[in-house]
Amino acid sequence: MSNRVTHFEIMSDDPKANIKFFKSVFGWKFIEFDKGNYWLAETGTGKVGINGAIMKQMGVEQPVINTIEVEDIDKTIKKIAKAGGEIVKGKEAIPKVGWLAFFSDTDGIIHGIMQLDKKAK
Repeated sequence: MSNRVTHFEIMSDDPKANIKFFKSVFGWKFIEFDKGNYWLAETGTGKVGINGAIMKQMGVEQPVINTIEVEDIDKTIKKIAKAGGEIVKGKEAIPKVGWLAFFSDTDGIIHGIMQLDKKAK
């Protein structure tokens, strides 16, 4: 057993709006699995990373923040704002790792974005 995280779920009051947001900003693909309640999310095709889902919200608690690796954090920040998200903590350096920022999606759920860059200071 690898103990690898294999799936995530984003709770949403308005799944269709949130799906539109994640498609627009990150290019994710979605397949409806349970009519009006659950959509599988394909976040990429490589072996590194995980796929997940957006589901109808059952409660307002948020126990986990998912961080999404992006190629260009500055461009992604602009795409987030254009798609209706909000930057809740701006870009900051994680020395020798990269650049990190946090945003909320159309439901106000907080996520991270990370651009890897070993030169970050």
